Formats: sequence, structure tokens, C-alpha cells
Amino acid sequence: MNEEITPTPKKERMISFKRDQFYTVMVIVAFSVGILTGYFIWGANPTASAAIAVPQQGQVAAVENQAPPTRYEIPTEGFFSVGPEDAEITLIEFSDFGCSFCAKWHNETYEDLMAAYPGKIRFVYRNVPFRAFPAAEAAMCASEQDAYWPYHDKLFSYEYGLSDDAYIQYAEDLNLDMDSFNTCMSEHRYQEFIQNDMDFATQLGIQSTPTFFINGLALVGAQPIGAFKQVIDLELAGGS
Repeated sequence: MNEEITPTPKKERMISFKRDQFYTVMVIVAFSVGILTGYFIWGANPTASAAIAVPQQGQVAAVENQAPPTRYEIPTEGFFSVGPEDAEITLIEFSDFGCSFCAKWHNETYEDLMAAYPGKIRFVYRNVPFRAFPAAEAAMCASEQDAYWPYHDKLFSYEYGLSDDAYIQYAEDLNLDMDSFNTCMSEHRYQEFIQNDMDFATQLGIQSTPTFFINGLALVGAQPIGAFKQVIDLELAGGS
């Protein structure tokens, strides 16, 4: 076959499309070095009266005339946390027990990340239960018996799935007082608390889970530990 055959217009379009994709990725990676590989922190100017345009997973942000990264003000008081309150790094996760990517991050990245920075990270969990609102309620009900984090871990194990029967089984496995737990669930005691949390996230502009804020810097998606370390190391070195 003659190797000098000119590509057909269709092939040309495909080659051009792939080349454009490659250049786009390279520009984005270059822009992200030192802050984040593959995800973007938009330079919106947040106000109390306007929703903040948090970047979504896979979304390409314009790299020209990019404003400095915004540090979002995310309240942490009254939400469950792990780590010292005066830690140098505050890592806030907006998550959903029904989100497989959230479970993936929790099961594959969370412990290693915390172990990599002993005593330096305060991890805060906030609810955006797009898929599993009752699971968030169940975790809150377990918190009444000082079992929030063990129950949180049970939910992300998906051992019994996510259902009314599963929530009871997880509680039984943790030896919770079932009368108290079931009463809490039937009363929907934490429905308003969780809904307020969800409303805040929606107003902020969060549309997918997990979404993280590292000292106020937005990071979207179940990223590997290296993506978090890039941001954290810069913060520990004096900030970006």
C-alpha cells in the first residue's frame, strides 16, 4: 500500500480533533502545576448573595486572564470532624453516601492521606445527599450514640447496600441501642439539618460529589492522593 496516500477529509478531521485534544490537555496541565493536576480552581469573587461557580469534574476552565485562586469561606462549626481543630490544613468534603466515587475516595485515599500528614489535617464531613438522603440521616442518628464515624465507615463499605434494612443492620453490627436508633430515624430528627447542609452546597454551586476544599481551595472529584498532596504541600510551605 502506498504510504503517501493523502488522508480523507474524515480522517483529517479526526486527526485534527485528536491534536486539539492533546494541545488542550497540555495547556491545562501546565496551568495546573503547583496547584492541581487535572482540576481547576476558578477565580470567582464570592459574595454572600451570589452562588459561587465551583468547577465541576471534567470541566475545562479558561486559562487566559485567569484570576488568582479563590479561597472559599466554608463553615466547619457544628459538623463532624477528625483531627486537631488548630491543624494547619482544613480539608472539607461535601459528600454523598450514595456516591460510588465518594466511597472510592474514602476507601482508597482518605486513610493514606491522613497518615501522610499526622496531626496536620482537620477533616470535616458535610452532606450533599443527592442519592442517599436516608443514609445521611442514619449516620446522624448513630451520632447520638457516639458512633458517627464507625457508622460513616459502614455506609461506605456498602456491605449490605443502602436501604432501610441495611441501615438497621449497620446499627446492629455496631451494637447501637436499636430502639433509640429506630425512633430517631422514624422521626427524621436530622432532616432539616441535612437539608440545610445540602442547600448551602447547592447555593455554593456544588453539582457533583465528592467536592473538597483544602484551606478554602476547591478540588473536585475522587482524585488520587498525589493531587491532594500537591495542594497540601504548597499550603504547608506558605500557601499559593
